[in-house]
Amino acid sequence: MCTGKCARFIGVLLFPLAICAIISNLLLFFPNGEILNIDEITDFVWFFHGIIGAGLLVFLPAFMMLGAGGEGCCANRCGMILTVLLAALGALGGAYCVVISAMGLASGPLCDTGDGVYVYPFRNETEDESYLFKKDTWSICKKPKNIVLWNIVLFSILLGIGAIEAVLCLIQVINGLFGFFCGTCLRKRRTGVA
Repeated sequence: MCTGKCARFIGVLLFPLAICAIISNLLLFFPNGEILNIDEITDFVWFFHGIIGAGLLVFLPAFMMLGAGGEGCCANRCGMILTVLLAALGALGGAYCVVISAMGLASGPLCDTGDGVYVYPFRNETEDESYLFKKDTWSICKKPKNIVLWNIVLFSILLGIGAIEAVLCLIQVINGLFGFFCGTCLRKRRTGVA
């Protein structure tokens, strides 16, 4: 497979991942479809790690990879070096999404524990007592309903998407460098034999 085709394939894979990341980040703003006040939304959602990190910063290299892939061979070394630079940016966006998602998972959601005040009941826990592995503690959050599960699922999805995007973008960095230094594709030429 030539480097142009590989770039195009990675670009095609990145589009649905970026869309899923944006949707997952948006869903974190509306737990169970509820519209909450700004001060009732978990703080790590406001880092826009799915919208900007795993979303917009990944769309840029994906578009460039599709262009570099052309119709199988781009024969354009300048295009390949641009994919390297943008893929590095995409890898940083994916890594940013992984870090913020991991922090969001570790700290837990902001919720009402029954007294009408929104707090982070799971922060400051040690790893031995993490709420992630003790489902019976999730019931401490009364409002919004099922907020703990909502956050765990969506932050986990974002963590996975960010990791996959970072890996794909790093593969494109290697692929793009190879395409830049060695050429993007070897075309088979027909020679006439008498």
